[in-house]
Amino acid sequence: MDIHLDIHQFPCLNDNYGYLVHEPASGQTVAVDTPDAERYLGEAAGRGWTINEIWNTHWHPDHAGGNLRIKEATGCRIVGPAGEAAKIPGLDLAVKQGDTLELGGAKAHVLDVPGHTLGHVAFHFPHQHAAFVGDSVFALGCGRVFEGTMEMMWNSLNRIKALPKETRLYCAHEYTASNAKFAVSIEPENKALKEYVAWIEKRRAEDLPTVPALLERELATNPFLRADLQIMQIAMGHPGDAVATFGEIRGRKDKF
Repeated sequence: MDIHLDIHQFPCLNDNYGYLVHEPASGQTVAVDTPDAERYLGEAAGRGWTINEIWNTHWHPDHAGGNLRIKEATGCRIVGPAGEAAKIPGLDLAVKQGDTLELGGAKAHVLDVPGHTLGHVAFHFPHQHAAFVGDSVFALGCGRVFEGTMEMMWNSLNRIKALPKETRLYCAHEYTASNAKFAVSIEPENKALKEYVAWIEKRRAEDLPTVPALLERELATNPFLRADLQIMQIAMGHPGDAVATFGEIRGRKDKF
């Protein structure tokens, strides 16, 4: 039986997206990350939803900073990455690669995607073609490698790349317009990228989100996901080396 999820996306803080995921049959609601507790509580109340659980992708304050306030208001259970258990406020359940979480009748698989932070996880609902990826990957981008290594981050991106191509990636920030400028600097002749950029410009001009990002389109346009392609490796000066190519692209973006 196909289980439907209502995914409510809303902007908060400067450029974060908040996500409430509601399973109508059970009435259960998950808050994915908690950048702004009051905004989350208000958005849930406005829909008649009660937050039953928080699922944190990683420990950064714009992802876990609202945990305790929401838990105080709702009594919810807090789920977060085992690799960052000591840093997740109010953590009740630590999860890692291979674990499964349930939201009513829907099931989410936990993916370990370290690099941005050492314990970063993502939550993939395979039947709903939805993945909540935090700061591991963005539309036309990826997270800065703050705590891990380039090899670690590349391996994490490969884990995301292996998801079904129809997967929608619910990224945590609206960075797409600036990411697009960088992507064009890397692959100026990429036709799919040119078409994507035109779509992004139209969306942002109308103050509409560019997230979620469709994995199939990201595979064709996101330079960080394309470091295994020979043409990209040669252009970046590292033929035959995907990790070095990814590192080159990430280093260029850090200075862009």
